[in-house]
Amino acid sequence: MINTSMSGHSLFRRPLTIAVIFLLLITGVQCRRAPTSPTGLVTEKAMVVSAREEASEIGISILREGGNAFDAMVATELALAVAYPYAGNLGGGGFMVYRKSNGDVGALDYREKAPLSATADMYLDSLGNVIPGKSTKGATAVGVPGTIAGVFEVHEKMGSLPLEKILEPVIALAEKGVVVTDNQENRLERYREQIIEISGEETFFYTKCRVGDTLKYPSLANTLRRIMKNGRDEFYKGETAKRLAAFIQERGGYITEEDLAKYEAVWRQPIIFNYKDLRIISMSPPSSGGVTINQIFKMIEPYDIGDLGHNSGEAIQLLTEAFRRAYADRNYYLGDPDFVEIPLDFLLKEDYLRQRMDDFTFKKATRSEAVSHGTVEILESNETTHYSIVDEMGNAVSVTTTLNGAYGSKLYCDELGFFLNNEMDDFSSKPGVPNMFGLIGAEANSIEAEKRMLSSMTPTIVEKDGALWLVVGTPGGSTIITAVAQTIINTYEFNLSMQQAVEAPRFHHQWLPDYIIFEPDGFPESTKEFLRTKGYEINEERTPVIGKVDAIRILPDGRKEGGADPRGDDTAVGY
Repeated sequence: MINTSMSGHSLFRRPLTIAVIFLLLITGVQCRRAPTSPTGLVTEKAMVVSAREEASEIGISILREGGNAFDAMVATELALAVAYPYAGNLGGGGFMVYRKSNGDVGALDYREKAPLSATADMYLDSLGNVIPGKSTKGATAVGVPGTIAGVFEVHEKMGSLPLEKILEPVIALAEKGVVVTDNQENRLERYREQIIEISGEETFFYTKCRVGDTLKYPSLANTLRRIMKNGRDEFYKGETAKRLAAFIQERGGYITEEDLAKYEAVWRQPIIFNYKDLRIISMSPPSSGGVTINQIFKMIEPYDIGDLGHNSGEAIQLLTEAFRRAYADRNYYLGDPDFVEIPLDFLLKEDYLRQRMDDFTFKKATRSEAVSHGTVEILESNETTHYSIVDEMGNAVSVTTTLNGAYGSKLYCDELGFFLNNEMDDFSSKPGVPNMFGLIGAEANSIEAEKRMLSSMTPTIVEKDGALWLVVGTPGGSTIITAVAQTIINTYEFNLSMQQAVEAPRFHHQWLPDYIIFEPDGFPESTKEFLRTKGYEINEERTPVIGKVDAIRILPDGRKEGGADPRGDDTAVGY
């Protein structure tokens, strides 16, 4: 088996290396239309790229056994719950966009839902103010999980191997254990006190974990074994459902057995649009990703961004202004399409989007208050995970899944072996008040019983000349959409390889607060000064890593090039 971690996480921390990469990218702009040589892992037949090598390996093992991309999706998703509990999950949810080898496309929404007892003011005090922590920590923050419903829906509709064959290596991984990496040690240490505060001193994660330790999950293995034996209903109507509902309610949460029994994953029509000679297929509401990325690409399309230079001041300016306008629309109009009417025909109309850019000029920055209204403080997050899969037949899946915050609500069910989400915070607890990621919401995303909360997750598949070309996505909270957009632009407009496109330094703007965030060490001071002279505010205080993109590019000869993000432990595996 061929695999690689790119040994990249240490590389990314070296400012000198990033500066060299940046200069190489700049000089490469002149030949952006020339064929790009791959720099990531290249394989002949199939590939999985995910946040942990163990999960990618299990996904590939399923493909080697004759499974298809949808079988590998089930295996990879559940393996991430074992190897990457920071975001991989049984207690969360997500979105999948797929493209079959015959060109058929579709999307699955297994996003969490609000419980039946949910109300618009459930997180407000008697004065109408948001109660700190109630929608972010502990049992009161938990939405009805969708992950198990999602993987069973995929397997039933498009899987080819018996479920036992898919789950056996995942259960074996939980029993054998996962070796703690440097990144994992740091994450667990960072959140250890919060996990103990919420889950108690008897929790599995009370003991400090060190690099090289092996974490075994016998309770999770038992839960997966029951699911393998009894099917989907084990999680939503069986013994596991009873234990889960009782666990949440004992701790003051809202989810009941009835909530679990009523949960269903939903097949959606993806957002599909053209950008020049690309056809982009992305996730539809209640994900904001597809709509927002559609708006961004259509706003920049009249300008030849490829001639501006990769990460040049002018290119950053153009994208920032498109980001600003698209996020203003995202925050106001979007929500669960089963509950609110979303004016997609209006929002995605080319005349409207051209009009949105009418006041754009390269001479100076537009102010966000001129685009829309409101004030908000940004808080960033990488606490989601993405994986991309392409099988031998040419089927492709792009999946983003999450617990929302790091280790979700910090509530770990030791009896069942997994963390629970804090997804209720993705609703607008109070219109006009920001959530934990700094995103300001409106009535369209207010809380209602059984409603799905708005998301930024943007699993995306790109066709070029009618054929599969890219499979891409990322974690990153509110930065997801801009990171995915930049990765596609890096490959298409600036002719970077898949791995270069993933590694390239990124920036972000989300309408409010009205400043640009740059990743550390990735951008020269001269570029920032150029933007300041145009009137752009730059966040100098906090420069987080933006996303951990995992992507696959189909090369002209049909081989696959992986892009595994060196910002984490992400790994491409293939054969």
